[in-house]
Amino acid sequence: QVLRKSLKRGVALSTGSFLVYEASRLISGFAEVHASFKVAEVIEQADYLYGSGETEKLYRLLVQHKNSEDAELLWRLARASRDLAQLSSTSAEEKRQLVYEALEYAKKALEKNESNFAAHCWYAICISDVGDYEGIKAKIANAFLIKDHFQRAIELNPKDATSIHLMGIWCYSFAEMPWYQRKIAAMLFATPPTSTYQEALRYFHMAEEVDPNFYSKNLLFLGKTYLKLNNKKLALLWLSKAKDYPAHTEEDKQV
Repeated sequence: QVLRKSLKRGVALSTGSFLVYEASRLISGFAEVHASFKVAEVIEQADYLYGSGETEKLYRLLVQHKNSEDAELLWRLARASRDLAQLSSTSAEEKRQLVYEALEYAKKALEKNESNFAAHCWYAICISDVGDYEGIKAKIANAFLIKDHFQRAIELNPKDATSIHLMGIWCYSFAEMPWYQRKIAAMLFATPPTSTYQEALRYFHMAEEVDPNFYSKNLLFLGKTYLKLNNKKLALLWLSKAKDYPAHTEEDKQV
């Protein structure tokens, strides 16, 4: 009888424990769902602000989530930090700070999700930006790393015109590299990074095929590359398109 009572008590306790466990599991589940809804909501707001060219508002929204574990939020924060750094109203000191911050956010995004194409893309962009502060030697030393991340972004998402365009920029930069930088590159690498204007042109056209008229700078670089190849007729065509592009952002105005 004592044993039976003790077993009953054990069952009662087990049932109580189970109910407590189930309740905590449900609450935890609701918390996770709520968190994912919140992330989705922030991303939706962020994409709207980005599309509207609201750079400062976008940064203020996303920087509140700088400790997030979500790669989608983090790479957007990296992009927003960089875009804020590009504004003419941003001081030189703030610009430098934002460029380094952007790299940290992009790096964290990549750590959270190595399969995120945008994290690879923005990590490469941010490494390149930091190179502007660390000298030509550091910039060239990171060249292959930058290229690898752009190529990985394209592999993960062949329909992302931005990554394809940036691969074109990489090719263009090394095609027009001056002789003294080539000497530095030859000192750093057994086989230094090289490219051609034809290769750059191929990527710029690929980007247009994937997403026509998506970016003023792609139109500009199609024109510039055709100029380098002495094709003034096609250069004029693409530069005219760049000139007539609706200026939504400060970069569009610069283009």
